[in-house]
Amino acid sequence: MTDSAEPLELIRLDDGAQSVVVRVLSTQPEYHDAEIVISSGFVNAAVLVDLNAEDIGDWGNLLDAVEDDDADTEQDEGDVFAAQWPSRGRAAYITFMAEDPYIVEVHDAQSTQICVSVPLDLKEGWIEGARARLVAVRQALGI
Repeated sequence: MTDSAEPLELIRLDDGAQSVVVRVLSTQPEYHDAEIVISSGFVNAAVLVDLNAEDIGDWGNLLDAVEDDDADTEQDEGDVFAAQWPSRGRAAYITFMAEDPYIVEVHDAQSTQICVSVPLDLKEGWIEGARARLVAVRQALGI
């Protein structure tokens, strides 16, 4: 992929009414420019973030953890799976919470220090779609 190619969707969390999308905009040898985009009837925003191969792999690990959490029928009522991606301390990141509905917080940590919380009623099969996007992005980036 070159800098002029169409963005690649790494993440699409969309319930039909609102969404959080991570698009890879360009590639360099070690880092990939990307943006986190929020679309809803209330807020439409985007924030830039750098990604590397480890970050992209970590998204796959987060999907594994969500799937394991969803399959865990013995978890306590008050326990909610939550994870940050990419790792905290970046210019921007998301916090993913496996509640009902799912909640994705988009943090613009260093610039504006704004955090937007987006509840998403993700339908069955969303993890399979997320994994397919992850495989396609890894392949396109040669990871």
